Amino acid sequence: MTETRVDSMDTQPMRVLFLCTHNSSRSQMAEGFLRARGGKHYQVFSAGTHPRAVHPLAVRAMREVGIDISERAGHRAKGIEEFAKEPPIDLVVTVCDEAAEECPYFPNARRQEHWGFPDPSAATGSEEERLAVFRQVRDAIAARIEAFLQQTPASHVRRSTGQSPATEAREEEEGNT
Repeated sequence: MTETRVDSMDTQPMRVLFLCTHNSSRSQMAEGFLRARGGKHYQVFSAGTHPRAVHPLAVRAMREVGIDISERAGHRAKGIEEFAKEPPIDLVVTVCDEAAEECPYFPNARRQEHWGFPDPSAATGSEEERLAVFRQVRDAIAARIEAFLQQTPASHVRRSTGQSPATEAREEEEGNT
């Protein structure tokens, strides 16, 4: 009986939310990479604790690798409150230390991890020098997403049934006893 339940959940995409302070660079790039590389196996979102507009240099750096995170492509900075009434998120990933401190526990998260990356928007210098920093962070995020996809094949991750994580855990315990 448990096998049937797990198999039926495998048809649902894994819900992943990337969190950062402003949802302007790192979380947007992570969302863009996982959407592009994870395909239909993932339903990907990003949000910020204090959202601002998507940074133009993040858009430019991602465009260089063929991923569009512009407003035209539907990307916009979102606050975490937009996800308060959403179904449970299978994985919440904080990509900056500030978000990890402000949001050490995300309600309705089945699992939460921290992948810290430096803030490219803090870079100084000419536009080319700042863009070089965005490229470095972009490449680090790309490498982390690739490692995640290799370590966590979507077919092996338990997905949300749409109920609260506490209800899912209780039902799983009852089904396994």
